[in-house]
Amino acid sequence: MISLRLLIPIALAGALLGQQPEDHKNRDLGYDDTPQIPGQKWRVHDNTRPHPPKVTPAAQPGQPPSDAIVLFDGKDLSHWVMRGRGGATGAPQWKVENGYLEVVPRKGGIMTKEKFGDIQLHVEWMEPADVKGTSQSRGNSGIELMTRYELQVLESYEGVTYADGQAAAVYGTWPPLVNASRKAGEWQTYDIVFEAPRFEGDKVVKRACITVFHNGILVQHKAEYLGRAIHARVPMYAPHGAEEPLSLQNHGSVVRYRNIWVRKLKGYDQQ
Repeated sequence: MISLRLLIPIALAGALLGQQPEDHKNRDLGYDDTPQIPGQKWRVHDNTRPHPPKVTPAAQPGQPPSDAIVLFDGKDLSHWVMRGRGGATGAPQWKVENGYLEVVPRKGGIMTKEKFGDIQLHVEWMEPADVKGTSQSRGNSGIELMTRYELQVLESYEGVTYADGQAAAVYGTWPPLVNASRKAGEWQTYDIVFEAPRFEGDKVVKRACITVFHNGILVQHKAEYLGRAIHARVPMYAPHGAEEPLSLQNHGSVVRYRNIWVRKLKGYDQQ
């Protein structure tokens, strides 16, 4: 039997919960009398602050969410053009079969028709099981953010090269934190968050930076680019547009890609 001495406090607590002070009613959606957040135009728990848009996650991990731009779905290259020395040069000549895209040596790189700034990017890639060569000749390709800032693609499970040139390296600057490579013949994933550089005239005021998960493992964390990737030299910046195409490098090796999608991102200063 429950004691009357216990029931009385419980009843009083219930009554008090049902009689909240007037200034605490209707606060589920926020407040209009709280302090302003430093550096923002919003108050803490601001009831007028816009809510983020809803995005539906993919049914399967790695698949594009509802707000993604699918750049390659395994069927065609309608989002891409050939990339030559002077820019776009017509229809891509890479091979599409069995749901993947394959680099064709000596047929140039490819780049997107659409331009991007800050992005989230998902790419799956594979070195064929019979990959040959050593060092930088072993399945070399690259994902070039804004056609300039390279994230290396290379067979690095068995292959050995210089540390800042292996798979998942910010080419020529930052080796990956760990080597998360799978064997040749197995599909690998890059999940990338890229922040574009900012320029004021000819001066870079904010360097490009990148965060990368390779096969689900963090390998780059807000690593800064020193400029455009260039072999055996220190990268340097040159001013360019706020948005530029994404490109895939042709380095003379047969490399395969699939399931490429991107989301355009807004910075906190745009919210």
